[in-house]
Amino acid sequence: MLDSRIVRVKVKGDYACFTRQDLKVERMTYPCMTPSAARGILDSILWKPEFQWYVRRIQVLKPIRFATVKRNEINVKQGRSPIMIEEKRAQRNSVILKDVAYIIEASIYQKQISARNNPDKYVGMTLGKEGIFPRRIKKGQCWRRPYLGMREFAAEFMEPDGTEQPIQETIPIGSMLFDIFYDANGKPEPLFFHDVAIRNGVLNCEVPENEKMLQSSHFQPPMDSETSSVIYEFNQREEEEATL
Repeated sequence: MLDSRIVRVKVKGDYACFTRQDLKVERMTYPCMTPSAARGILDSILWKPEFQWYVRRIQVLKPIRFATVKRNEINVKQGRSPIMIEEKRAQRNSVILKDVAYIIEASIYQKQISARNNPDKYVGMTLGKEGIFPRRIKKGQCWRRPYLGMREFAAEFMEPDGTEQPIQETIPIGSMLFDIFYDANGKPEPLFFHDVAIRNGVLNCEVPENEKMLQSSHFQPPMDSETSSVIYEFNQREEEEATL
């Protein structure tokens, strides 16, 4: 069930790079944040196996500016064996975004709702009884530091103050990576949407591909794993603080 409430979070940073998938050698960014990057930021602030984020819109708040940098990368993927960086290093140019700011609008989707697992617990906006997500936004809390496309480009997040306005520009993009879809066997598949454009500073994400992403599987770690133990303890402490 898709919750009708819409949460809004403002993110900004000095640099961002949302790499185009159709350019392999040199990195070239999309002109704005992708829906998958927006979902990643929301997951960094609040991730629960009980729900999925449904990104509705991305507002572009600052004019689009590009910059070119040269970065050290490696030619191979990390595996079980150590990598000798000196032997695999390569310098590549990257076209990135400079001085960016966005507002992400999203809702949560739950396959099952119960008394202990209701949307108010996560995105409730009643004064004095806010859900986990609004509380974290106010306190600046997150699971891991959100980033703007690449981990080098850390993102600051906060509540919108209500004065922000998207840029009044229409920028055609063409095809754009929407997200990575995982089937029932956990096999990943890139999902693209086409004829994309930023219209009056807004990227609309309520497209058929978003509906398909609601069926994407996301596996949970085994209950006896160390990861599950840490998550359980964190959730317990958070719920205890909420009752104080």
